[in-house]
Amino acid sequence: MYLFDLDGTLTDSNGLWAQVDLEFLSRRGLRVTREYEDVVGRSIFPVAARFTRDYYRLPDSPEAIMAEWEALAARRYREQVPLKPGALALLEQCRREGRDMALFTACRPALARLALERFQLAGYFRHIVYAEELGLDKHDPRCFTQLCQLLGVPPQACVLFDDSPANCATARAAGMAAVGVYDPFYAHRQEELQRVCSRYVRSLEELVCSDPFQS
Repeated sequence: MYLFDLDGTLTDSNGLWAQVDLEFLSRRGLRVTREYEDVVGRSIFPVAARFTRDYYRLPDSPEAIMAEWEALAARRYREQVPLKPGALALLEQCRREGRDMALFTACRPALARLALERFQLAGYFRHIVYAEELGLDKHDPRCFTQLCQLLGVPPQACVLFDDSPANCATARAAGMAAVGVYDPFYAHRQEELQRVCSRYVRSLEELVCSDPFQS
C-alpha cells in the first residue's frame, strides 16, 4: 500500500505553517526559533500546542492555541495552498495501476479536509488516517504500528511518501519502505532524508511514469 503524507508532500503547505507561526507569535511580541520550528513541524496539533505554551510560557490554553492556529490557517487551505508539481499526475498513475493508497497526515483534520475537497483528492484514497486521531506523532514508532493494524496490512507491504526525515526514518524502522520528497522546509536536512530513504526525489514529477525505487 502506498501511504502519502499531505503537507509538504502532496501540497505545498509547509510555508503556510511558517506564516501561521510567525503571525501567532508576533501578536505576542515573540520570535520563531529553529528549535521551535523543528518541534512543532513534526508534531500533531495537541502536542505542538502544549509545547508552544510551555516553550514561550504563554497564558493561553492548548485548546485556545489550536483554535487560533486553525483560524489563521483555514482560509489559506481553502483558497491558497497549491498542489505540488506532479502530485495529481502521480495519484492518477497509481490509480490506473490499481495500487491501494492511503493518506496519512499530521495535519489538523478539518484543515486537511479543506485541501482534499478543494482538489477533489479524497477519491484517490482507500483510507484517510489522521495522526491526531491516533493520538501519536508520526515520528513515534507506535504510530506506524497502529496505522498498519488499522489498515490491515503488514509494514513490509507499505511505502511511505513523506518530506520529513524523522517520519521517513520512523517508517523505515517499522519495516516500511520510504520515498523522501524534497520540501524547502527541510532543506537543511536533505542529506539526512536521503540517508533514511530507499529513494529521494526533488519533485514528485520524477515518479510519474517510473518505478519509485528506480532512480
